[in-house]
Amino acid sequence: MRRVESIAEMRELARGWRAQKTWIGFVPTMGALHAGHLSLVRQAKRDGGVAVVSIFVNPLQFGPNEDFTRYPRDFAGDAARLEEAGADVLFTTTPEEMYPKSFQTHVVPGLLAEPLCGASRPGHFRGVTTVVAKLFHFVAPHQAYFGQKDFQQARVLQQMVDDLGFDLVLRILPTVREADGLALSSRNHYLTAVERAAAPALHGALQAVREAFDRGERATARLAAAGRERLARSGAFRLDYLEVRDDATLALPERLADGGVAAAAAFLGKTRLIDNVLLGDAARRLG
Repeated sequence: MRRVESIAEMRELARGWRAQKTWIGFVPTMGALHAGHLSLVRQAKRDGGVAVVSIFVNPLQFGPNEDFTRYPRDFAGDAARLEEAGADVLFTTTPEEMYPKSFQTHVVPGLLAEPLCGASRPGHFRGVTTVVAKLFHFVAPHQAYFGQKDFQQARVLQQMVDDLGFDLVLRILPTVREADGLALSSRNHYLTAVERAAAPALHGALQAVREAFDRGERATARLAAAGRERLARSGAFRLDYLEVRDDATLALPERLADGGVAAAAAFLGKTRLIDNVLLGDAARRLG
C-alpha cells in the first residue's frame, strides 16, 4: 500500500490513473477505522481498479464544544487494517494544507442539511460538504463509498454531487453492526463497559419503528412515538431526536407512503450516537 502525504502527490497520481483509464474507487474517512470502513474498502477493491482511502480528521465539521481534539486517532493501526483490507493508497494531509490561511470558500448545503443532525450541529454539514468536495477534486474518483449509518450525510453528499456536477457515482452501503445490533462507529471507543451494554437499545428503538411500520402504521408521529417509548424504557439515553421522515427529501410528512427512514441521535453518557433504519421500499431506493 502506498502512502501519500500531500495534495500535490495525490493529484499527480489521480491524473496519471485517469490518463491511463484506470478506475478509481475512493473511501473518505476520519480514521479510527472499524469493520464498517473496511467493508467499504473491500467493496471498492471488488469493483476493480485502485482503492484510495483518505484519513483526515476534519476540523470544519466539529462545533466549538465538540470532540475534535479527543476524536480517536490510531494511524498505525489504521494503516495495518487498510493493508490487510487491500487498499492501494492511503492519502493523508494536514489541516494547514487542506485549509491554508488564505482559505475562505465553503460548500453550503441546502434543505437536506437543515433537520436532524443539521439542527443539532449547526455548520456540521457545511464542513462535511466542503472537505468532501475538496477530496473529490484531489482523488478524482469514479466511485466513492459511504455507509448508511450516516444517512443524512449520504443524502447531503448525493445532492452536492448532483448539483455541482461531479463526475462520479456515490455508493451507499448498508450499516455494519455488532452481533447485538449496535452500529459500528469510531465514537463507540468512548463508551464505558456499562454504556456499551446499554448501547444496543438505540437500534432497538428504531426496530420498534420498523415493526410498527410493518404492522401497517403510516402516521409519522405515531411511528416516532413507538421508537421514543422503546428507548425511554432503557433509561440510559438522553434523546437528541428520533424522527421518521421521507427518505429522499428528509421532509416530515404526516404519513408515509411505501417507505421512509427512521433516524435517531442520543447521548449515552457524554457520547453522542446516531443510527437509522430504512422502512418499506426505502431500502430498494438506497444509492
